Amino acid sequence: MKLSILDLVPVRGEQTTSDALRASKSFVEKADALGYTRYWVAEHHNMPAIASSHPAVELMHLGQNTKQIRLGSGGVMLPNHAPYSVAEQFSLLAAVYGDRIDLGIGRAPGTDPFTRMAMWGHLGDGQVVNREGQPVDPVEYFPQHVMDILRLLSPEGLDVELFGDRKHTLRATPKLEVNPAAQVWLLGSSNYSSQLAAALGLPYVFANHFAGRGAQQAMQLYRDQFEAGQFGSQPRSFMTANVVVAETEEEAWSLAQPFLYQMANLRVGAPMRSMPTVGRETDEVMSAGHRAVADKLAQTYIIGTPKDAARQLRELAAEGGVDEVMMQAVAGGYPDEDLGSSVARERTLELLAEELF
Repeated sequence: MKLSILDLVPVRGEQTTSDALRASKSFVEKADALGYTRYWVAEHHNMPAIASSHPAVELMHLGQNTKQIRLGSGGVMLPNHAPYSVAEQFSLLAAVYGDRIDLGIGRAPGTDPFTRMAMWGHLGDGQVVNREGQPVDPVEYFPQHVMDILRLLSPEGLDVELFGDRKHTLRATPKLEVNPAAQVWLLGSSNYSSQLAAALGLPYVFANHFAGRGAQQAMQLYRDQFEAGQFGSQPRSFMTANVVVAETEEEAWSLAQPFLYQMANLRVGAPMRSMPTVGRETDEVMSAGHRAVADKLAQTYIIGTPKDAARQLRELAAEGGVDEVMMQAVAGGYPDEDLGSSVARERTLELLAEELF
């Protein structure tokens, strides 16, 4: 089976954004050297524990020393952006990295409601309105905006109809040696996203690391309803998972605690902070309420030794009917680690590569 990487560029302890990016640059270079298939970065905003906010900008930097791994977004949250801007950004990435670029697109905001409004240019306003003053939700235009991006990325471009039977053609970039539209993926954690991907004939990723359930139904709907078109004659899909691997099960569970705390913190509504380090710092902030939520979340994670984790990854792939899993390596860092590194995350890559490659 193929293994890929999802990276949120985590920020722990006293790390700065620069530190987190240095750690992720080393991380993707390790994944590239070991033979992982893809490296995707996410889009989240105004979150103290996540530095990944604009995938295209990050990929231009993080991919510099890579040789073979595919680079992509997991994903661009399209309602936050103008489709033309997204198409331009990923055309430029394709101009630099050739046919190694994937554009993963999602429709969630990737942030809280107030930051979402700021993303839409309405800082302090209660709603987004159109030119007529009517409230609008950019999410409603998601299917059309996906189609716009596909046309903008194509060599033919997107024709805008003008008065008098005239037209104006829009293209994301003058000329490319590759067609980025061929590697546009839809992301989601619901039946809606899987059915939309099927209807558009696009490849699909189920965000199992986020949802934790519903994967089998969504994947089956995608395969059953897939309509072949210019972007593929057969359905293509994979799933994601949160993964921590270490030499012993005890160490793996210890390394998983900071991320589990962070996810529990989101759900209990406590103030957000950078991710605590492994050990005392996590223990001190993990309340009984956090622990109850974290224990439930952990049931959907893959945490353990290389052999056990490899087995669970194979089982997950079989359940979803896929030959590829994209893992979010969520191992935390120790207090005395170099701030520009993520030792345990890189060790997860090494241990799984030994088992599965």
